[in-house]
Amino acid sequence: MPSAQFDPTTTGPHALAISNLVVRLLNEYTGRGPTKARTHFSDNLITVVVQDLLTKGERSLMRDGKADLVLGTRRAYQLTMRDDLTAGVEEVTGRQVIAFLSANHLDPDVAIESFILAPQDNGHPPHAADTHD
Repeated sequence: MPSAQFDPTTTGPHALAISNLVVRLLNEYTGRGPTKARTHFSDNLITVVVQDLLTKGERSLMRDGKADLVLGTRRAYQLTMRDDLTAGVEEVTGRQVIAFLSANHLDPDVAIESFILAPQDNGHPPHAADTHD
């Protein structure tokens, strides 16, 4: 693992790397990645907001009133991707992910992938600044 000196107040390259990781993995697992992704940092929390990620088949199921099936399938993908997503975030940040949370919303087509990081033990309190990259 890289250095544990990840600083959530200077996250530009980290945000891009994590956004790209999430888009790539969603594409690999589902056959279609989101068209938008933005990573947000706050202390020990990283949240990636993705938009426009439903496949053509999922949109068809929604039109046929099967939104619950789409949400269930998306949840299964998230559970399957958890280890790869967590490992990727740990590699980028050099910090341990202690929790992964994921949720989808269908209309609008948006999802979040959130990662709780272990507290950073560097002798300094966490930064209170909320940085959005």
